[in-house]
Amino acid sequence: MLEFTIENELYAEGFTAVCGVDEAGRGPLCGPVVAAACILPRGYIPEGINDSKKLTEKKREKLFDLICENAVAFCIAEASVEEIDRLNILEADLLAMRRAIEGLSVPADYALIDGNIARDFPIPAKAVIHGDAISPSIAAASILAKVTRDRMCLELDREYPQYGIAKHKGYGTKAHMDALRQHGPSPIHRKQFIRFLEKE
Repeated sequence: MLEFTIENELYAEGFTAVCGVDEAGRGPLCGPVVAAACILPRGYIPEGINDSKKLTEKKREKLFDLICENAVAFCIAEASVEEIDRLNILEADLLAMRRAIEGLSVPADYALIDGNIARDFPIPAKAVIHGDAISPSIAAASILAKVTRDRMCLELDREYPQYGIAKHKGYGTKAHMDALRQHGPSPIHRKQFIRFLEKE
């Protein structure tokens, strides 16, 4: 259940602006990884908010607008395919998260990071496993990141229609793998993720 338990504990300790941070696009074979940081007003839980993966696309879109309208501050950032290939996906993921935190118009002084790794952040940070199902701040960041990346996938699909990205969002579905075998990789494919092509 989403409650401000973790955020309120931090505010009670004296922190003044706690942001939730999450990413989208860690697993797909193509496109950037997108991260979002979000500071919600204290006690404000957008109606219907949940882990972005448990929401329909229509609900995510509606909540995206609601969060953008009501957040104290939010920032959406990314790490490119080139950075993913150069750094590896975990480091690129953390880089996108750092960029999101640093881009907040109202600086955060504490970050709640979805997952089990919180290192090298510009402010104190805590990893929260399944954070998007526990913390409203992380859930809000999760929706911002997911909706943004899904919209990017629609753009990528227009640019590279042969892969069907609008449908599978870049994940390694059978249709995507078959398209890769037929057409070969494009500049938006992550080299580290498509090594299976070299073995065939």
